[in-house]
Amino acid sequence: MNRTIITVVGKDTVGIIAKVCTYLADHSINILDISQTIVQDFFTMMMVVDMKGADKPYEEIQQDLDKVGEAIGVTIKCQKEEIFDMMHRI
Repeated sequence: MNRTIITVVGKDTVGIIAKVCTYLADHSINILDISQTIVQDFFTMMMVVDMKGADKPYEEIQQDLDKVGEAIGVTIKCQKEEIFDMMHRI
């Protein structure tokens, strides 16, 4: 399994989840777990995805998700699970 952590943060608007999930589905990226919440008009979402079947390299998906985020007014970060784990061990 090639697990990756995707975080989405920004002002809440209609369609954030739909746009991110549509991109992932269009590129054969499986969502393993998802959590989202809205706190005083601010949207946050964290996803664990499996990139094993992705039809593009990780770096290109990362760049595409940056563009998706810009288009919908949120920040999308994509990190490989091992890097995410190392950052949060300290």
